[in-house]
Amino acid sequence: MRTAIVNSSTVKQFIEDEEAFECCIGRSFAMLDVDGDGALSREELRQGFGTVLPLGSVSEPRKEVVDALFEKIFQRFDSDGNGEIDPEEFRSLSKEMMLAMARGIGDSPVQLAVHRDSLLMRAVEHELGKI
Repeated sequence: MRTAIVNSSTVKQFIEDEEAFECCIGRSFAMLDVDGDGALSREELRQGFGTVLPLGSVSEPRKEVVDALFEKIFQRFDSDGNGEIDPEEFRSLSKEMMLAMARGIGDSPVQLAVHRDSLLMRAVEHELGKI
């Protein structure tokens, strides 16, 4: 984890730079697509989120909440209904999550602990001109 100072414009400018955003989304998708089949299963997505959030050791009531979250993600973003998230669906999911973070952060600078491989960290690096 690293700390960074961000505001909503940090995230929005990153998303608006389509080339940088697409490159980072592609790398993130490839990291999550463990079996290399070009689609993310529920388990691959769960494992990917588990690197950032401690999902692997959740208690049973919390496991139900996490399972419900993944069900909602697939209902919302698996647009073709095949039970997997393809690269375009992942891009849509990532963009919506990033915009939600931007709304939550707002315009005031906020210091956050950011995972070094996260899209939020990529937004910070983009703002600093590192990507």
